Amino acid sequence: MKRAAIARMVLILAAAASMTACAGTVAPTVSTAGMPGALEPVHAAAFTRDEAVFWVSSNGCTRKEDLIPIVTIQGGDAIITLRRLDEDTCRDPEIDGVEVKWSFEELGLAPGQAVSVNNPYQLPQT
Repeated sequence: MKRAAIARMVLILAAAASMTACAGTVAPTVSTAGMPGALEPVHAAAFTRDEAVFWVSSNGCTRKEDLIPIVTIQGGDAIITLRRLDEDTCRDPEIDGVEVKWSFEELGLAPGQAVSVNNPYQLPQT
């Protein structure tokens, strides 16, 4: 049941993202030059008052430790760029992707701070 709810939420968020100015094809708003790893397309992102949640593709072995969120502050707002440090070479794809979370404390952000995402959006593979 939880998996179905997450899948619905992912699809709704991905659809909303795809309706904004060519989402997925727009260049990141923060330069990614010199950042470690590779820019990670996200299926969805959501924020609470003190937590950032991302859904990313996985071949079955993606863990939080394989990704790094890089926070850039522009005009007082935080922009998170999610980067993949370790490639997932497993062969058991997660159809809906996997969820990874960071607290605002882990990200060095104040609770309730305005946040945006610097990554392209990609619908889950079907």
